[in-house]
Order: sequence, then C-alpha cells, then structure tokens
Amino acid sequence: MNAPLHREIPAGLLDAGRALSDVTAKWDTDIVKQLTDYIEIPAKSPGFDKDWSAHGYLETVLRNAAAWVEAQKVEGLKLEIVRLEGRTPVLFFEVPATGTTMTDTVLMYGHLDKQPEFTGWRNDLGPWTPKYLDGLLYGRGGADDGYAVYASVAALQALKAQGAAHPRIVGLIETCEESGSYDLLPYVTALKDRLGEVGLVICLDSGAGNYDQLWLTTSLRGMASGTLKVEVLTEGIHSGDASGLVPSSFRIMRQVLDRLEDSATGRMLPASFHCEVPADRLAQAKATAAILGEEVYKRFPWAHYDCDGSTAFALPTTTDPLEALLNRTWKPTLSVTGAEGFPALKDAGNVLRPYTAFKLSLRLPPLVDAGAAVAEMKALLEDNAPYQARVTFEHGGGATGWNAPAITPWFEQALNAASQAHFGASCGYIGQGGTIPLMNMLSAGFPTAQMMVCGVLGPKSNAHGPNEFLHVPYAKKLTAAVAEVIAALPVAHAAHSAGAAATA
Repeated sequence: MNAPLHREIPAGLLDAGRALSDVTAKWDTDIVKQLTDYIEIPAKSPGFDKDWSAHGYLETVLRNAAAWVEAQKVEGLKLEIVRLEGRTPVLFFEVPATGTTMTDTVLMYGHLDKQPEFTGWRNDLGPWTPKYLDGLLYGRGGADDGYAVYASVAALQALKAQGAAHPRIVGLIETCEESGSYDLLPYVTALKDRLGEVGLVICLDSGAGNYDQLWLTTSLRGMASGTLKVEVLTEGIHSGDASGLVPSSFRIMRQVLDRLEDSATGRMLPASFHCEVPADRLAQAKATAAILGEEVYKRFPWAHYDCDGSTAFALPTTTDPLEALLNRTWKPTLSVTGAEGFPALKDAGNVLRPYTAFKLSLRLPPLVDAGAAVAEMKALLEDNAPYQARVTFEHGGGATGWNAPAITPWFEQALNAASQAHFGASCGYIGQGGTIPLMNMLSAGFPTAQMMVCGVLGPKSNAHGPNEFLHVPYAKKLTAAVAEVIAALPVAHAAHSAGAAATA
C-alpha cells in the first residue's frame, strides 16, 4: 500500500455477533486454560533472570505457545522458533493472503517474557499461582502480555471461519520486551525480508482507559533506567562514632538527585527532557479526559487511613483529568524502583552505611531521544560529587518513545465500526506512560503503516505490580475487534484501487 487509503469502506465486513461468539468460545474452552498454565511458569525477562537460558522458563513458554498455535491448524499457517546465538528466541509465524491481491502485510506482535514477582499480593493470590475469579485471571504476565499470541491466532480463526478475505499476516512474539527489547532489533533485521511491506501493525501490549470501548494507543513514553550508587566508606561504621563527621551516603544521594528533579513538584529540571505536546494529541487528550473524568486518577490503589472519624486518602499530583493524562504520557518523570545498601528493618542497627544505591527509572516524553537523555543524566549525576564521594551511574537499558503516525480514514472508520459493534461506543484515543521499544523500530522501518496498538491493561489491572489481572470479557471483545479491523484492510485496498483506476 504505497499511498494512504482515503475512500470510504462499507461497515459490517464480518458478522460481528458470530465473530464474538467464535472468539468467546475459544477463550472459554481453551485460551483461559492455556494462560492459566502460562502464569504458573516464572518466565522472567532476561534483565531479571541472568540465568534465563539455564533455567529454561522462557524456552518452555515459547514452546508451549508454538505447540498451541500449530495445533489450531489455521489454514496456510507456518511457524518456527527463530534463534540467534546468545539472544532470547522469538516465535515467528506467517499466513498467506486470501481473497485479495494486496501485497501489504499485517504484523501481529506480542511477548511472553514477564516482570519479576514484586511484593504485596493478596493472601489468596500470587505471581505464579493463577486464579480465575469473576472474569478476571490473576497472575503475572497474563495481561502483559502472554495473551497476545493466543488472541492473535483466535482472531485469525474468526476470519477463517467466515471466509473473510485478509492480507498476508505474520506474527512476531519476543521474549525480551520487559528488559527493553534489546534482543529484538537483530531479529527484525534478520527477518526483514520475511516481514514484507508492513501496512498494518497490531500490537496487543498496551492499555485501555476503561473496559467500555476499544482504545487506540496514540503515544508511548520513552524510558531510561540505571543504577545510581553513592559510596563514602569501605565498610559500615558505628553511627555514634562516625555520624556528623562522615557524610551520609543517603544525604549525598538526595543532593545528587536534586540536580535532576525538583523534589517539591516532581518536575524534571533538564529542559532537554521535555517536549511540546502536538496539537492533535492535546485535542485527543481533552476528549479522553471528558470520557474518563476522575477515573484517570481514582483507578489507582491509593493508601488510606483513618483521620478524625473519616477516611483520608493519599492525593495525586493533580485532580484535573486533562493535566493528569498529560502528566503520565507527555511529561518526564523519575521513579526509584529499587534500592541496595539498606539492611532490612529488623536487622538495622546503629550503623552508618557505607553506600546507597538506587535503581532509577526515567520516563521520557515520546519525542525525546533516550540516548541523549541518558548521556546528560550520567553527566549531571556524576560530575563534581559532594565531599568527593564516589558517585556512579550505570546505564541499565532504555528506549526512545513513540508518537503514532497520522490515522488514515479507512483505519479510523474500521476502529470505530469494531468498537461500536462489540462495545456500543466509539473508539477512544489515549497515550500511554509505558514503553514498547518495537513501535519506534517499526515506525522507522515502515513509515506508511498504520499502528493498531491496543491492550487489556485497564483500570486496576496493575501490570508489573501485585494482583495483576487479565480482564477476560474485555479480551474477548478486543480479539473480535482485531478480526474486524484486519477484514477491513482488503476492502479499503480494493476501494482505493478502484478509485485510482477511475481517475487514471
């Protein structure tokens, strides 16, 4: 598809009721069981399991997914596990086009690696102990995003069941996403010829503003992580002997971080970490704020306590829905996600600690280059350390964010038709605060492709944290919506070709 498609396309390309019925049956009789088994396997991403190859968990979930895909007997589907030496493997499948002469490819993407356990799970739940309760499947990785490969193939089956025309389809399922996808680019390069000319990307690794409509992700923040370490001693010293003379490594840490962030407001100080919000994204954020209202911030599990007979809750940085959306999608923010050098509270004696180390996670606006930000961050943190303490920042990975290409009329119409058919509401548009490194790679490699970046990570689903869940009823509707959007592409192509011929 060398030029954008601008002609109207007919609605109702699939029988929406049948499509939803088919995928619902597949989820209920098969996919939920597959994901239950998947959750039980601690297939942590290589950034959190240095011995991933020896442990074999990533290999197990990849082979299980491959065996399931092959067992579906999708007409024309060919599958293989692709391996590059020293890198985590990927699953690659392809299905030839049917009923259309278009040469574009649909690329379906997901990942099978997981975040680590984290703490704070409910007593009846755990990261590796799946539990299906009231339509929610609890456990690590089901929603982020082990379901993607299963939902993608179920969508293909729904297309095939109705004999719908569809373009060539390929699937790429990686096992390094939660570590920043540092293994993915070599695979994209190695498979480039087999990917073909990608006209539509379907990525199911994103979020949803609510569970009442289809949501298209319009932007993703970038990310830069690393470990900041402050050392003042070679061993711990009695605090009564040393404090007041030996500077606290924690106090130096606070001073160093003050170069990066205004601790009173959370604003990142380097101007280069900020960018202007594009006008179309601002307009979309205003529309989304009107839809979600207070739910933008109320969806989080705020700490609360009794205060003079009533319940007081911790407060967000803002209660304005528009500002809240922009803060989590277009503003840089710093989080401390881990610490070292601290004994457990029960073991903490009166000792001045020799060092403090923090794991930093810096979220960057979609248009800010991560590499340049990391370089500036390192210089800012390490230079001219207080008391000549040893201050080091070791970069731990990152990726530049992503701003979606302009949406074409056929794609917008297809999204709205699918959302209306399965949710009774128009498609919503929302930026996400997380990072999907693949999207930048694909936008650079296939600049004319449309990007259907969606997902099941709605309110309280809590990916990466405790009590993560997959909202199965929403996942079923999303699966059917994916089938409908794929079915719209050949019709749009035919309408575009007919219009071009008529004006020739």
